[in-house]
Amino acid sequence: MGSPRFDNRYTRLPDALWRRQTPSPLRNPRLIDLNQPLLAELGLDAAWWASPEALRGLAGEIVWPGADPVAMKYGGHQFGVWNPELGDGRGLLLGEVTDPEGRPWDLHLKGSGPTPFSRMGDGRAVLRSSIREYLAGEALHALGVPTTRALALVGSGHPVRRETMETGATLLRVADSHVRFGHFEWLFHSGRADLLPVLADHVIARHYPDCQARDDRYAAFFTQVVERTARLMADWQRVGFAHGVMNTDNFSITGQTLDFGPYGFLETYDPYHICNHSDHNGRYAWYLQPSVGLWNLNALAHALSPLIPVPALKEALAGYEPALIAHYDDGMRARLGLATTEADDRALVHDWLTLLQQGGFDLPRRFRALADTTLDIQLEFAEADWGGQADAARGWLRRYQARVAREGIGEDERRRRVRAANPAYVLRNYLAEIAIKAAEHGDDQPLKTLLEVLRQPFGERPEWAAYAGEAPAWGRCLNISCSS
Repeated sequence: MGSPRFDNRYTRLPDALWRRQTPSPLRNPRLIDLNQPLLAELGLDAAWWASPEALRGLAGEIVWPGADPVAMKYGGHQFGVWNPELGDGRGLLLGEVTDPEGRPWDLHLKGSGPTPFSRMGDGRAVLRSSIREYLAGEALHALGVPTTRALALVGSGHPVRRETMETGATLLRVADSHVRFGHFEWLFHSGRADLLPVLADHVIARHYPDCQARDDRYAAFFTQVVERTARLMADWQRVGFAHGVMNTDNFSITGQTLDFGPYGFLETYDPYHICNHSDHNGRYAWYLQPSVGLWNLNALAHALSPLIPVPALKEALAGYEPALIAHYDDGMRARLGLATTEADDRALVHDWLTLLQQGGFDLPRRFRALADTTLDIQLEFAEADWGGQADAARGWLRRYQARVAREGIGEDERRRRVRAANPAYVLRNYLAEIAIKAAEHGDDQPLKTLLEVLRQPFGERPEWAAYAGEAPAWGRCLNISCSS
């Protein structure tokens, strides 16, 4: 099969939306990892991707045949403040490839050097942040959350100055689209509303084809964006994922998780958790993520107002909360091993989370522990398991036991369902830190092993026992910033 075959539909849009840019090469590049499962899903030739030619393209030394690298232009609301001076400042859209099912996927090279939108930056990504993005994409994908993923990771000896001197890396990112809310916002706020239908038609043709033949295609398109975004926010809350930088330029028009910065997965259950130490006002605290999603959709609605009547925009936005709640409720019932619906299920989930919050318990481990033994045994040993929360835990476990009985399933089936919906292994910051430190010293095996674990989070293996525990003391207070 050889090198990938590219299409470059995005470059057929008006050049106000992009600028051609040649990548800048990394010094002394080395291939750290290829995402073999993703290569197989895309139908790409794994042997070619391990070749010197592939590495040269990944390191920015050459442009592969058929690729047409461009930096995309957009704006965005950053922490609620409009910024028109945004765009791909350290990444290039190389083009798109088509998988065996005929679906198109963008290949985007992150860390490829300065672009016209770098705003005095160096256009580089450091190894630390590139590893974190790779890990997050694989972890979320395995948990059933829509997300961008990485196809390849390249390290180097290229010095890059951040808070300290680090080394540069490139990450080849795969997404169904790299068009963001901020693309439409920039056109609207910069006096280029004439291009809104051009970009919207491009997105509809590629990602929302069922809307094309409708007279109200733009309203139908926005309605689906609202629903996809609502489901994504519900998924983040369901799995305990904190994004950290929910600016509108970091929101995908197709409802994928995009642009990993100071993210984190909740460990000790704290709904007020702020994973970004630069978020001094807590705008993107974990519990606020659903409301921020709606705020961002309102910003997109404003940008689309020349195309869509205001009543239709309001009608679409009104569907956000019901869609989010329905998807979240389904996901949380599944985490408890429940498939049917009862009126009190939401209270059951709420009281479980309150129990975890009041006791400062580990969110993923407590969910998984519901499958460790029968509920009778858990009631018997509540004192040992829950300490000062034992009485509250017994009360909740009895309610849960009665609810399971009404579900009409036995303990074996309940435990099987709980294990199938609650991972034994989650991406804790300290695990990422161990992999990062090893890779920075030339040892890639910890990263490769962690990736294997995260891709199979539900099935326990004895040799992975060390990945299932809570963070050690040193790993519970790691500060993660936007710097990458």
